[in-house]
Amino acid sequence: MTEFLLDHEPAVRFSAFFAILLAMAVFEVAAPRRRLEIPRLLRWSNNLAVVVVDTLLVRLSFPVLAVGLALIAEKGGWGLFNIAGWPLWLEFVVTLLVLDLVIYLQHVMFHAVPALWRLHRMHHADLEFDVTTGLRFHPIEILLSMALKLAAVAALGPPAAAVLVFEVLLNGTSMFNHSNIHLPAGIDRILRLFVVTPDMHRVHHSVHPDEANSNFGFNLPWWDRLLGTYRPQPRDGHEKMAIGVDQFRTPRDLWLDRMLIQPFRGNVGRFPIGRRFGPED
Repeated sequence: MTEFLLDHEPAVRFSAFFAILLAMAVFEVAAPRRRLEIPRLLRWSNNLAVVVVDTLLVRLSFPVLAVGLALIAEKGGWGLFNIAGWPLWLEFVVTLLVLDLVIYLQHVMFHAVPALWRLHRMHHADLEFDVTTGLRFHPIEILLSMALKLAAVAALGPPAAAVLVFEVLLNGTSMFNHSNIHLPAGIDRILRLFVVTPDMHRVHHSVHPDEANSNFGFNLPWWDRLLGTYRPQPRDGHEKMAIGVDQFRTPRDLWLDRMLIQPFRGNVGRFPIGRRFGPED
């Protein structure tokens, strides 16, 4: 199984991406959580265009990506796991947990540092919340995220298959937890014990800074609960809550060109952690 995953890495990635995107898109039409006011054509065309830009830039910027670096580390004997010699199953589990914690901490950092928030706010500035929001990240943020992931892989020396599984899971859960789908309250309550659900993550996309600075998890929900950043529900309710940031609220701001230059426009606003919020927040 491991050899199959590594030998067919591009096909595995694309198949999982397309299948989850299609499944969530159909689910959104069949059972939407919120009514979308902005046409899908405008948002989807530009959000998916960001994915193309991100993918090309990463491929051009890094001679080796996370799975390839894990293979190099294994051959060279680098990293904790290649020195410790733990059982494969334990290395696999620890890899998934540690890399997910790294992504959680990275997410918090992108909210805490004003310069990094300028990059990350492009993700938050989507005026709706659906499956394509989970793919909408500024190219510079993607490059920084990849550099951090490579550093974590070099330090751990994890199994390459575990890195591939983590990346597929992270991409898939990001599309799932950003989806505009309605899950019965009982199912959501059980699911969010094990995975970040759309209702849990939607709180993070609230226009209110105190809510946006909560629920940072993308895959596992445990870090938010353990580290005190968990918020169960938005104050305005899921149907009525305002999505986005207060600086960029026009349909023109959803176009690709505006998204790419957004980090260089305006000020950082009230969102970065540690900045003082007004009485209304």
